[in-house]
Amino acid sequence: MSEGAVLHLKGRVLVGPDDVRDELWVIDGRVSFERPALARDARTVTGWALPGLVDAHCHVGLDAHGPVDAATSEKQALTDRDAGTLLIRDAGSPSDTRWIDDRPDLPRIIRAGRHIARTRRYIRNYAHEIEPADLVAYVAREARRGDGWVKLVGDWIDRSTGDLAACWPPGEVAAAIAEAHRLGARVTAHCFAEESLAPLVEAGIDCIEHATGLTEDTIPLFAERQVAIVPTLVNIATFPQLAAGGETKFPRWADHMRRLHARRYDTVRAAYDAGVPIFAGTDAGGSLPHGLVADEVAELMKAGLPVEAALSATTWGAREWLGRPGLTEGASADLVVYEADPRADVRVLAAPRLVVLRGRVVG
Repeated sequence: MSEGAVLHLKGRVLVGPDDVRDELWVIDGRVSFERPALARDARTVTGWALPGLVDAHCHVGLDAHGPVDAATSEKQALTDRDAGTLLIRDAGSPSDTRWIDDRPDLPRIIRAGRHIARTRRYIRNYAHEIEPADLVAYVAREARRGDGWVKLVGDWIDRSTGDLAACWPPGEVAAAIAEAHRLGARVTAHCFAEESLAPLVEAGIDCIEHATGLTEDTIPLFAERQVAIVPTLVNIATFPQLAAGGETKFPRWADHMRRLHARRYDTVRAAYDAGVPIFAGTDAGGSLPHGLVADEVAELMKAGLPVEAALSATTWGAREWLGRPGLTEGASADLVVYEADPRADVRVLAAPRLVVLRGRVVG
């Protein structure tokens, strides 16, 4: 679709969970619900439309070994875009991907800077590896470099005990989160284990990635303070494989990972029932391929989320949480069109009929 062309979408436009319209217009790259004067010259498309999907935990510029070149980053972003993901919260990357912002054909990215981890307590080549005394300074640095988010590694295997353990003392992490908030950034943390969660929430953290260690003791705390979780269930599905690979050296850790995996769906459902905000993220870019957001939505439904909540986790709710518009009058036309109603079968999310980004048909 050329610049200045008008796109007319007819069918069902899912503006929000309780707001369904019969048609939408894309005029000069913007959403409009008013019929334009040049309506006769519009390209008309029929189908079911959603706001561009959100992957709230994705890594562009990263693979299993560390940073990647621009060509690989571009391929990752294009794969996500073609799957309907038009807004990414990049939850930590060692690569500078700001050049993507100048590409109108690539998804919008909200960056969290580079991961901040404890020395030798995370995947090699991914993170700044530091000690607690430097945590505030590094959080301030990444808060200034990111797009309103900072990413901590909240727990990882402790080789001295052979199991998952928290990475940061409560006092240092509280000071670091306070500094991020002072600079206008929110803080999230990678957490698998149980013991790392309460101190992070009490320190004022805004979000937890994975959150497999949630229990009946900590879920009420998350709900009370409205600390969001991004379960990344497509990633948690790999826990048995990870456990098998590390069992000989770290049997306690392997057993722990299997137990966290076995109760993953119950954990997410209990969090949802308690009112904890939940958003869809794939953890693509490490060991997982990009373009898996439809699979993650299906996993949220397997965990027991109603279809409206699972869709909201990657559309209306996720965009509101990240402070980005959906299909509102005058907003940038970032939308995806499907052959059938995704509320009837979320599997249609895996096969977009049309992808519109910044008002242009890109897929």
